[in-house]
Amino acid sequence: MISISIVEDNPDFRRVVAGFLQSQNGFIIKGLYAFAEDALEGLVKDAPDIAVIDIQMPGMSGIDLIAKVKHHIPHTQYLICTAHHDNETVFKALQAGASGYILKDADGDLIIKSIIELHNGGAPMSPYIARKVISQFQNAKKIGSGDELTEREREVLHQLAQGLMYKEIADAMTISTLTVKNHLKHIYSKLHVQNKVEAINKYRLF
Repeated sequence: MISISIVEDNPDFRRVVAGFLQSQNGFIIKGLYAFAEDALEGLVKDAPDIAVIDIQMPGMSGIDLIAKVKHHIPHTQYLICTAHHDNETVFKALQAGASGYILKDADGDLIIKSIIELHNGGAPMSPYIARKVISQFQNAKKIGSGDELTEREREVLHQLAQGLMYKEIADAMTISTLTVKNHLKHIYSKLHVQNKVEAINKYRLF
């Protein structure tokens, strides 16, 4: 029997998924939560085998929820079920601790298959998400793992990935803001990216 909790602010979607799982053999619903804040306590108190979690909810996001509870319930696996599929969101979710990522257009059979696969140690993903992850990995390998960056450029990129602004990076490295911007131009060129978000995503794959 696989125990499942669902964290989803859309009541219709939450009810449909829970009802479908309850109609199948081998699943038990431990908790239903409309908000991540409610799930913070509930998941820790009664940890499920699998937590099916939406990302965009009022207040705390599903990604932040995973990051906060994963150390308290290390045996729980997290399956993202969301409509969001941009690169930054996908990789933030995986970095936070999600082991599966499916889109809300998945049918009931795929949801069940994904839960079982996750429970058995796999990493289920909607085909679109799997292609995106593979593409990012292949691009990172193809155009460099960051080896072509200088030590200073790597330091600038590291500071940028920590959320520092250009002025803060300049102060931390004892250089001018203009120098920081010049370093970033070289970084974008070497990594074949267009902006800092793409550069940071690629940096996290190094």
